[in-house]
Amino acid sequence: MIFSAGPDSSSDLALWVGIEPTVTRVGEEVLDQLVLSGFHERLSDVDLLGTLGAERVRFPLLWERTAPQGLKDADWRWADARLERLAEQGPEPILGLVHHGGGPRHTHLLDPAFTTGLAEYARAVAERYPHVRAYTPVNEPLTTARFSGLYGHWYPHAHDDGSFWRALMHQLRATVLSMQAIREVNPQAQLIQTEDMGRTFSTPALREQADFENERRWLSIDLLMGRVTPEHPLWGYLRSCGASEAELDWFCEHPCPPDILGLNTYVTSERFLDEHLDRYPAHFLGGNINRSYADVESVRVRGAQPGLGADRLREAHARYGLPLAITEAHLDCTREEQLRWLLESWRGAQQVRREGVDVRAVTAWAAFGAYEWNSLLTRREGHYENGLWDVRAPEPRPTALAGLARKLAAGKAAAPSHPVLAGPGWWHRRERLLYPPFGDVEAEPVAGPPLLITGETGTLGQAFRRACEDRGLPYVLCNRQQLDITDQDSIEAALKRWQPWAVINAAGYVRVDDAENDPRCERENLLGPKLLAEACAAHGLGLLTFSSDLVFGGDKSVPYLESDQPAPLNAYGRSKRDAEAAVLAALPGALVVRTSAFFGPWDQYNFAEFVRRELKAGRRVTVANDQTVSPTYVPDLTRVTLDLLIDGESGLWHLANVGATTWAGWARQVASLEGLDPELIDAVPTAQLDLPAARPHYSVLGSERAWLMPDFEDALQRWSMATRDR
Repeated sequence: MIFSAGPDSSSDLALWVGIEPTVTRVGEEVLDQLVLSGFHERLSDVDLLGTLGAERVRFPLLWERTAPQGLKDADWRWADARLERLAEQGPEPILGLVHHGGGPRHTHLLDPAFTTGLAEYARAVAERYPHVRAYTPVNEPLTTARFSGLYGHWYPHAHDDGSFWRALMHQLRATVLSMQAIREVNPQAQLIQTEDMGRTFSTPALREQADFENERRWLSIDLLMGRVTPEHPLWGYLRSCGASEAELDWFCEHPCPPDILGLNTYVTSERFLDEHLDRYPAHFLGGNINRSYADVESVRVRGAQPGLGADRLREAHARYGLPLAITEAHLDCTREEQLRWLLESWRGAQQVRREGVDVRAVTAWAAFGAYEWNSLLTRREGHYENGLWDVRAPEPRPTALAGLARKLAAGKAAAPSHPVLAGPGWWHRRERLLYPPFGDVEAEPVAGPPLLITGETGTLGQAFRRACEDRGLPYVLCNRQQLDITDQDSIEAALKRWQPWAVINAAGYVRVDDAENDPRCERENLLGPKLLAEACAAHGLGLLTFSSDLVFGGDKSVPYLESDQPAPLNAYGRSKRDAEAAVLAALPGALVVRTSAFFGPWDQYNFAEFVRRELKAGRRVTVANDQTVSPTYVPDLTRVTLDLLIDGESGLWHLANVGATTWAGWARQVASLEGLDPELIDAVPTAQLDLPAARPHYSVLGSERAWLMPDFEDALQRWSMATRDR
């Protein structure tokens, strides 16, 4: 093998990192991940990659981006600047030339000219960057052929076996010809070929279909290695797809074995086939020409335990004996699950390496996140998956994944420091099981130090309880008797008893009008958070506590930012403003979240639920038409704040759903969604409500730190769907 020495042959596993770069066409629309994530614009992102200690970077130098009008008009400036900067940082690039794409618009995967066109581009790349020694000409050719030629998701949207074969053949021929061209320039160039090798499981009745899919998943590598002869299990299938003997023989005559075989590992790639259609939602149903069946994530099916990255490495080693790497390890999930998946991928690769398998690296994928993969890139909805950095900020914000990646690169995987890593990922917990349905599955206890949550009876306390249970985060939810935040001795006793890694203060005084004459407001909203902050500082613990939009006076007509000066109009707002200052003075690392106007699906004491209840009963609702607020959907708030807490974020943050409405406008939106009579809503000036506490006319929250919350209208629709049965 060419790849027999160098940094990847060291005694320990290497960290690689990758950027999600897919350029896909759906109809006439082009979706460019590098533009969406901002990597296209930010040269400084290359410097961030250099901070990880990664040995290699899967770097996108895509054909359709560099030479969209042909090689004579190629623009190399973007690549020149970034590869030069990458060389200064140290990681070695693995150049990807096509990533789930079809090349420039003048060609596509079913066009024979795709093969020669990519090879010409590959030669030009090698001539311009002769120092680069690693290439992935086409990422996941089999997966791309399925999605473009068999399932019709991506351009050219074909739905037949013949198109699947053409798309696969053209990509693999292009790979062979590209490596030939590259090696004429650089004889030491390496092919690092990636593919998703997820396994298919099934009921006994569908064993034949599962066996076929499990054989097909190796097809791209078998072809590159010249193994597809008349004795190959899929020879007959390929011939039935329209493959000629000459086309198949061509690969035997031009073998191009990978120097490293890269496996892209995802929980959802492991599938289960079941003929019992009534067990599954309609969107999972499909089949072959002989019978119908459901195709679902294996991890969700009772009795079907899927193998994961380590098992796929063992399979690939047994089949090929090639050097291996995990070339994508990523999960679209909450932060602790992303951490658990990356660490499990790493430890699995280490274990397989200890068994004598030549595993070179694990790649932390989607360094700057990814867009729209929840719909397989077929819809534009703004869905974003965090990566090592979150790009929904003025500059990419490092997440806890970046910290874990640095530890892995430094050889510190044995004892990662983040407490959430003590628990198992959702793919191991029994509540993952959904099919066949037979009622709720009780959550199992999760190991590790807990989060200590105050405010057992409140909306936020209960919401965090649900979030922690859903996310497999150990927690203790305390009532006032267990933890009185206004009593220093009570706080110390609770910290000693439960030994948390962080405290979430979901307690506090919430009656804005009563606060004008009630000393408990200052005690619970100022003294309590101050004492918690002092105790957390003394014990080295994290703290998340909440403030309010009512710290502002309403003198603006555009959203308030974190740096805007508070000027509260009422006692409640003053207690929150003073608490912010006291908490951050005692514990600068505290996370203090300003938010506004809660509503959620679980409690009956929020504004949206009140409006629906009153209108359903035919009662009139009187609400202010001159107070503009930014309502906050509690499930969104708990999800984002837990991620920020796990990331180790600190300081003031504004978190409310994006959008602004008056209370009267909100009430009308509820009426419209629920099909209720808006004529029962009386919209009046605040002065007519005779409220004891003054309110700002405008208290909408925006952020200069990050834009993490979904739109308010989207949140209200989700609330309506979640509560429709009431």
